[in-house]
Amino acid sequence: MRLPVLLTCLLAACLAEAPHPCESPPLLTGALTVSTQNEKLLTYAKYLYDALGRRVRLLELGTYENKTFTYDVLLHYREATMYEIHAHNRTCKKMPLKVEFHPLSIPKGATLLGQVVVGSSSGPGQGLLVNSWMGDLPDKSGKYLSVVTEFGCIPVSSTYQTKEYGWVLTSFFDNVIGIEDPNLLNVPSFCSEGEGKEEQTEPVDFFSLFQNKK
Repeated sequence: MRLPVLLTCLLAACLAEAPHPCESPPLLTGALTVSTQNEKLLTYAKYLYDALGRRVRLLELGTYENKTFTYDVLLHYREATMYEIHAHNRTCKKMPLKVEFHPLSIPKGATLLGQVVVGSSSGPGQGLLVNSWMGDLPDKSGKYLSVVTEFGCIPVSSTYQTKEYGWVLTSFFDNVIGIEDPNLLNVPSFCSEGEGKEEQTEPVDFFSLFQNKK
């Protein structure tokens, strides 16, 4: 009688330890880099991520086609509005945001590639346990590969295919759960409500925020 009970307990323990698709904390602050396979783009950005209010802010410094740029953008998905902020002269450009909010997460349909330790498992604090996942992009145009921590589902890296740039790699670091200054996710006072929207021929998506900025 004891053997079946023991086997059942062992099976339950194994199932409990198996990695599952997950969603990152709703409030995150940190930094990231974005680079492309064709070497056209390399950028560093500080980010603030609010999944509860569906708001994201990116403050960037990088190069695109060998031209240096800085960029400060605030995305309010619920209002379908993007603000390009120029704090040095207290002006901003208000534009339509035509894409849906996608939370930082591992989709349910993702395939687990494996669980590894980044760094070393020889001693405490020498390594980080992460899970690697793979799946199809929403529009079926290619594949993506995402790596998150086993504990907390904190993003580590995300790679996906594009026709124009090849593989695009986003690496996350210095992540902190929570937002120290929530005011940075509010529209600055100098972005007056009276400013007209600037129509665009193409939808704004995450990657377009890193292209051709001066």
